Amino acid sequence: MLPLPAEPECGDRRRQQGQPPAVVAHAWKAQQRLHQRYQHLAYRKQPQIAVVAVARELVGFLWAVMRDLPTPEVAAA
Repeated sequence: MLPLPAEPECGDRRRQQGQPPAVVAHAWKAQQRLHQRYQHLAYRKQPQIAVVAVARELVGFLWAVMRDLPTPEVAAA
């Protein structure tokens, strides 16, 4: 039995409304890669090891998104 591909769901589209396009693109890229990575690792190793590995990659994606977003300027009081 082959694993199902990652697909955006109705709730995903609703949550993504109003978000910058770069963030949505990073999110979809992360969704696809992490889904594929988990399926591959869970098949070859224990699921707990796969979860930890995917969590580490998720942190990398979050770091990349935070680096790409412009920083809000703090108003001097």
